[in-house]
Amino acid sequence: MAMSDRLLAAWYQGHPALTLLRPLEWLYRRVVAGKRQRFLDGQGEIYQSPVPVVVVGNITVGGTGKTPMILWLIEHCRRHGLRVGVVSRGYGAKPAQLPWRVQADQTADIAGDEPLLIVQRTGVPLMIDPDRSAAVRALLDSEPLDLILSDDGMQHYRLARDLELVLIDAARGLGNRRCLPAGPLREPAERLQSVDGVLFNGALEDRDGGFAFRLQPSTLVNLHSGERKPLDHFPPGQAVHAVAGIGNPQRFFNTLEALDWRPVPHAFADHAEYSVQALSFTPSLPVVMTEKDAVKCRAFAAVDWWYLAVDAVPSPAFVAWFDTQLMRLLPDRLLP
Repeated sequence: MAMSDRLLAAWYQGHPALTLLRPLEWLYRRVVAGKRQRFLDGQGEIYQSPVPVVVVGNITVGGTGKTPMILWLIEHCRRHGLRVGVVSRGYGAKPAQLPWRVQADQTADIAGDEPLLIVQRTGVPLMIDPDRSAAVRALLDSEPLDLILSDDGMQHYRLARDLELVLIDAARGLGNRRCLPAGPLREPAERLQSVDGVLFNGALEDRDGGFAFRLQPSTLVNLHSGERKPLDHFPPGQAVHAVAGIGNPQRFFNTLEALDWRPVPHAFADHAEYSVQALSFTPSLPVVMTEKDAVKCRAFAAVDWWYLAVDAVPSPAFVAWFDTQLMRLLPDRLLP
């Protein structure tokens, strides 16, 4: 087990050695608290976009379903007739310059895997830059928009925001509720009291502390041909090599089991780079991976490699609440 996996297990399952990291956690909390207080006090360079900015992020390390939720928000806002843009850090991307406009025909090593997935799925205008303020400026310079979604960026306090949505894995929660490196929290749990909305990925129903949403598999897509197949393409009990280089690979493996397949799990690091050699498994079985992994594997995909497309399905209460927020933010664009 890799060190990162052991640390994740300790954060969520407990380990006495974590007490040794308390002094470092204290220092981390001081830095985080100071950074946020300067933002609240209006100190430093804080960019206020002329159009509303909605930050979709988390306060924990690891996957919480941000990309599927971003995809849902894009399509939902478009159904309201809104012109939507997205900014992202572009983790792992190596573009020729920054800010960088992501196009569907680019590669993941240039654009980043998650930004490329979002653009290929939706065609949305998307700009990457670790400085999200610069990304927003560049995006607004390129075309007129009504609303900007920030993919992550909860802790990027150089960018003012009009709405903050925090996603939490319903099964793992906040782990031991301690901050890095003694726990999985990027900010103290009290930060949830100041955000606008909390969504629990995998919750069966809304909670007092937030809304429920789930990830629903929709179709199988062949990496080699682009052919789309229904979820019953594989018969019950079909064994598959399951590839997941995401923040919480087990969630993907559980999804395949829920489809009545028998996944042989192959967990990779989040944002992992792939090769034919890395994905050459025995015995010979179909390979099923996440859509995020697929954008990095199409160039060398075999004929029996597939990705499972999933869609975020938020609760009706969240949809109604979010529409109310859109009305508040864009009263001239959305008439009652």
